[in-house]
Amino acid sequence: VIPYESGSFYVFDRAYNDYHRLYKIHMMDSFFVVRAKTNIKAKVLKWKRRLPKNIQSDCEIELTGFYTQKSYPETIRLVRFWDEEDEREFIYLTNAKHIPALQVAELYKNRWQVELFFKWLKQHLKIKKFWGTSENAVKIQVYSAIIAYCLVAIMQHDMKLDRSTYEVLQILGISLTDKTPLRELFSKTKFNDVKGQSGLDGPNLFSNYNF
Repeated sequence: VIPYESGSFYVFDRAYNDYHRLYKIHMMDSFFVVRAKTNIKAKVLKWKRRLPKNIQSDCEIELTGFYTQKSYPETIRLVRFWDEEDEREFIYLTNAKHIPALQVAELYKNRWQVELFFKWLKQHLKIKKFWGTSENAVKIQVYSAIIAYCLVAIMQHDMKLDRSTYEVLQILGISLTDKTPLRELFSKTKFNDVKGQSGLDGPNLFSNYNF
């Protein structure tokens, strides 16, 4: 149901490698970058030479699988990239033949940064459920939680607390009606006790909301 926009880039993990969908994006004059599946069947038509560092190959391929060829009847660009940081190879498929191979890898890396951001949201923001389901309602609640987190982080920095921002948030969460001075509150409270009182077993953002 996503209304693909002409000229836009869509970046997917290989779990979303659907050649029919990718071809739909291609026909909309949009671009995609997706990790290739390990069992891809294809024939190389053209190789690029003088590759930049960490680009192991950059070629134009034709899908040879019976169903994949029907779903995507045109050629696709395949880029093999060696990630020095993780010491692993990534194989990308894209219809963006006009951009450098390293930019293809960078686009996918940026997608991973988005996933890390959402992982951070789940681990640090105290959102048990969304009170509204519209786009605006969800944004307001997430922004409010981020603002609260930032205010606590500023307080933690100014008070030079020897605790993580996550611990400070949990202590404040069970001490909203406590009149103990903040510095004394943080010095006497044990995080394990806080964890037991709050019933915190792990991240629960989005757990009660169905997308």
